[in-house]
Order: sequence, then C-alpha cells, then structure tokens
Amino acid sequence: MHDICNPWHGLVFFLLAKRPQRVLECLPQDWGARWENVFFNVTCENQRRADERIPILLKLPFRHKGVMCAPFIGPVSMRRYLEDGQIEQVRCGGENYDGARPCHFEWVKALRQECVDFNVTFCFIETGTVFIKDGKAYRMPDKRVQSEMAYKSGMNFQGKPMQFALYDDWGYPVTEEQKYIPQFRERCGTCGRQMVCNGCSGCGSCEKLKA
Repeated sequence: MHDICNPWHGLVFFLLAKRPQRVLECLPQDWGARWENVFFNVTCENQRRADERIPILLKLPFRHKGVMCAPFIGPVSMRRYLEDGQIEQVRCGGENYDGARPCHFEWVKALRQECVDFNVTFCFIETGTVFIKDGKAYRMPDKRVQSEMAYKSGMNFQGKPMQFALYDDWGYPVTEEQKYIPQFRERCGTCGRQMVCNGCSGCGSCEKLKA
C-alpha cells in the first residue's frame, strides 16, 4: 500500500473504512506532514455509528476527509462535525439486495441541508432497494434505476472543491492541464454518483447493452 499510494505517483486515492480506530498503527513511517493524495473516509450507516466513528476521523492525520452514509439505514445529523471544515465530502446511499432495510428521503434531505449550510459537497448515490418517499415505499432492485432516481431527486450539491497537491515520478508538481479528466458516456448523464465518479473506463459494456 505504501508504494502504491505514495504521493509522487500523481494519483488520488479514495480510502473507506469502518474501523478508523485501527488506522494510526497502519500509517507508513514517512507519513510526516500527511500525504496530499489520500482522501480518507469512514462509513456511518446511522447516528450511533456516526457518533462512534466521526470523532475518531476528525483526530486522524489526513488532509482530506469524508463520510459515507451507506447503507443509509437511519437518520444522521453531522452538523456539529461539519463546523470545523475538516470534512470535505459526504455521500449517502440506501441498502441493497434481499432483506434490505429502507432508506427514507427525509433523512437524505436533512443531511443534505446540513452539508449545504457548511458548503460541503453532498452526493446521493443511490436510493437502495427499498426507498420511502412521502410515506410511500418504492421497491427498486435494479441498481441503475436506484442511481437514476437518486440523480432525479436533485439532492446532489457541489460544495467547496477539494484541492490535491500532486507530483509526478520526478517530484514536479502536476499541473491542471496534466491532471486526469473523467470522461462520461450518454448513460452517465443521469447517474447519481457522476459528480464523484472517475468516469468511463471504456470497457465496452454500454455498446454490448445496445446491441
């Protein structure tokens, strides 16, 4: 992991953990002033987990921090955790597959408003299999439909942009012109996670579906 995530490779790494209390013992010896290219996130599926994990996250030596509320199975308030500006992004999405617990639209709206109040980017990536809106339950087993419905809800919010200081293998700063720019296909236009996605890999799956 040390060799892969080293900041001299000019890449940004998204790390997600549900046991942040174990992170300090795993950091490389040359962590020093914190690597600029590591974006560390914790999962918080409900308020209990948020209150357990976010305080630990805020104490960890990472320059870039975020929270993933997925599976989103209970209301979560982060207002007191967003105040100092350490958290730069919040994502949320409902639970999937058989036995999935419902995700309520009211929870999504409330969390989004807190992020808007502190100019923190918020992304509603998918509704989950069971989605409750206006007192009505919707069952959506197709993840593509879930993502499209999340996008159409209008909940995504672009807050303060994240800035990563990246360097090439020779130690020179990577310019804006040199940075990777995500490329998207037509079907990506209504995907809930587009604003936080690395883009299309060009695998050819879209063409196969059209055939």
